[in-house]
Order: sequence, then structure tokens, then C-alpha cells
Amino acid sequence: MNQIASNIKLWGFASLTLGLAPFVPEPHIVGKIRWIMGGAHGMQTIDWFDTLLHGTPWVLFIFSIVLNLIKLLRK
Repeated sequence: MNQIASNIKLWGFASLTLGLAPFVPEPHIVGKIRWIMGGAHGMQTIDWFDTLLHGTPWVLFIFSIVLNLIKLLRK
């Protein structure tokens, strides 16, 4: 847990690069989230795997922020 919290800059950088790539015409993860929110009709296994790969940096970044906020509030 401590390594996740201490690497907030790494997760932020990964989110803005790997998490959003490709950037044109819209960030890839945004398109995948829209697809899932629309019912995920036609999504194949590779699409779910792709969502996992592009979403992992965001999950780690958000989790790191939460851990750092909890640490800050406990002081």
C-alpha cells in the first residue's frame, strides 16, 4: 500500500499518457467507458482487456490520492 501511495506522480503520469492514449479523436478510455455505459453491446474479450489496460493507471492514481488523503487526515 505504501508504494502505491508514494508513487502518486508515476500514476498521474501513466494516467495522462497510457491511460488516455490514443488521444485523437478522443481519449481511448473515454470511448470504452461510453461503450460500457451504453450497455457494452458488441464488446469482445479484447475490448474488455483493452479497457483494463487503459483503466489500470487511473485506478492506481485515484487509489493513491485516496491513500494520501487518508494519511493527511490522520495527522
